Amino acid sequence: MKFEHLVDALASVRLNNVFNPYADVCPIHDRPDAPAARRANLLGFLKAARRLGTDTIWMGRDLGYRGGRRTGLALTDERHLPVIASVYGSRAGQATVGPAMAERTAAEIWAILSQLSAPPFLWNVFPFHPHEPNDPFSNRKFTSRELTAVHEINNALIRKLGIRRIVAIGQDAAHYSAGFGVEVVAVRHPSYGGVNEFRAGIQSLYPASGRIPSQALAFELA
Repeated sequence: MKFEHLVDALASVRLNNVFNPYADVCPIHDRPDAPAARRANLLGFLKAARRLGTDTIWMGRDLGYRGGRRTGLALTDERHLPVIASVYGSRAGQATVGPAMAERTAAEIWAILSQLSAPPFLWNVFPFHPHEPNDPFSNRKFTSRELTAVHEINNALIRKLGIRRIVAIGQDAAHYSAGFGVEVVAVRHPSYGGVNEFRAGIQSLYPASGRIPSQALAFELA
């Protein structure tokens, strides 16, 4: 499957109470061409990972309404879109109107990525934003039926990139990743009081990266 076909497959998925950033337009925050912009962000990111020979995925659970719902990129908020070019050599643009929004999990992730010589590909178990009924700016966990709808796409992505290791961020990602037949290392998710354990887990995997600078997180922990 070509990367273009993979992005098209993602855009074709329709599920109730799920925002698909590659097909849906938020009537409040999005530009009219937002889905196309997010598809371009993801396609460029996929091609950059292939070009860099990336063989590791950092996998979260699903897109949040402050982050990937707006950018189309897992574990990435709009505040960090300009950094993608320096870390991955791929450009990514804002698909929304107004000032760039920040997200705490993305802040933790990108504080580390900027220090790695071989940055991972970023993905989620469920690559869309599941929300509560009638509350599009809420977060919830995906259902088993929703996950079934994207499993083959996830499988195709892992094969296409030649992934050998998944760093599962949180237990939901760890349980799901175990079925792909690659090495899986679980670390604590930084949300809900898990920041220090997350940093320690990543530090053990990438000891040459040095200490994570607390000033890099000034945003967002405010």
